[in-house]
Formats: sequence, C-alpha cells, structure tokens
Amino acid sequence: MSFAKWIGGALGWSFGGPIGAIIGLALGSFVDNLTDSGTPLIGDRQAGRQRDTYRKTPNYGQRTTRPQTQSGDFEVSLLILASIVIKADGKQDQRELDFVRQQFTNMYGKDRANKAFELFKRITKQNISTRQVCLQIKQMMDHASRLQLIHFLFGIAKADGLVTEDELRQIYTITGYLGISNRDFESIKAMFYNSSDNAYKILEIDKSVSDAEVKKAYRGMAKKYHPDRVGHLGKEHQEGAEAKFRQVQEAYEHIQKERGFK
Repeated sequence: MSFAKWIGGALGWSFGGPIGAIIGLALGSFVDNLTDSGTPLIGDRQAGRQRDTYRKTPNYGQRTTRPQTQSGDFEVSLLILASIVIKADGKQDQRELDFVRQQFTNMYGKDRANKAFELFKRITKQNISTRQVCLQIKQMMDHASRLQLIHFLFGIAKADGLVTEDELRQIYTITGYLGISNRDFESIKAMFYNSSDNAYKILEIDKSVSDAEVKKAYRGMAKKYHPDRVGHLGKEHQEGAEAKFRQVQEAYEHIQKERGFK
C-alpha cells in the first residue's frame, strides 16, 4: 500500500481543521510522491463534503452533529496527542517511542505501522496547539473513542516505568479539552497505578458504598467501556479497547473477593 493510499483512504473529518493542517505540514517531502502517484489524498467529492463541513462549523467549541469517526481519524488524533504527551517532560524517551511503534504494529501490522510512525516522527517536530486539536476531536469524535485515546496516552506515559508529573498534567489538560469528566480521568488513571483503592477508583465509586451500588457501578462501567462501543473504528481498535474492559472486570472481581459476595 502506497503512503498516499494509506493516509488518503483512511481520513474523514481529520482532513480539515487544525489536525488537517498538522498532517499537511508533516507530510512534507511526501508531497511529490503523492502528486506523482496520481492518487489524491481523498476523492474530490469527499473533499468537497469536508470543506463544506468546516465552512459551516468554524468554531470547534460549538455543538454539531458528529460525523462517523473513521479508523484514520482516530489514528492521526492518537499520533498528534501522543506527540504532545511524549514531549511534556522536555524529552523523548526511547521506551516511549518504542511503545508507540509497538502499539501501532499490534493494531495495524508492520507495514501500516511503519508509515504511521514515519508520520509521527514528523508530527513531533511541530509546535502544536493542544487546545485547538482537542476541541476539534471533542466536536467530531464520540465519547467512547475519546476515552480510548486517554487510555492509550497513559500507556505511553507509563512505558518508561513512571508517569511523570509533567506527563500527568498534560494528559489531565488534554482530558479537560476533550470534554471528559474528572471521574473518567481518575478511573483510567487508576488502571496504571498500584494502590489499595484502585479497584474502587476504576469503577468510579467510594469504598463506603453498598454491595448493590458496587454491582450497579460495574454494570455501568462495563457498558461504557465495552469494546463494541468503538466497533466503528475497526477490529484493531476493538482489540485495544479490550484491555481497558478487562481492567474494569478485574476491578470488580477484586472487590467481589474482598467483600465476599457474588
């Protein structure tokens, strides 16, 4: 698969707005290849639809009907946010870079992952407005997919064995801009830390709640984090969501064992 076909065939709403500008700049030396291949980034009809979308919705703070998020939209959003988190502590740790490459290899296979990582390296060289990017994602991407982005970002930060305060602050900032609640942030964060009350934090409840409330919370979280919620992103992202879903199940099982109920 050529680079032009990979990036052009996968993008929907991310072709426009701040993310589209970042991708365009990152392509850089690929422009000649894209032109020579005779393959446009996206079809003329789709390009027209995207231009119309952004003429109608120039303000990413406004609420509009969300278009369907495609696998490529999620992919480039992930690349951009990952580049922001990796630079949060003023350095790029090789273990974090290796984590990004490995995760993309697991999701997409070696060929597509290599292309994604090449784009990622070019994105990391840019100065990016976290707020503008996140507001575009917030407006265009569904809530379940945004939760999956945050889970992946914590995985990157933890890849070197420790989530630094700078990285934590950056992920917290991204979470706020993405319109994700503090409760959801703390739930996902707890999946990457070891403490006695993590199981309760993952289920977004306090230790003082009743067994019935524990069960109710689990049902709610299982529904929120079920991999089918990101089924529209493709099988590769469903599999990534399963890890988060399993952590919810394990948290519930831990509380069950601790309290002695079924």
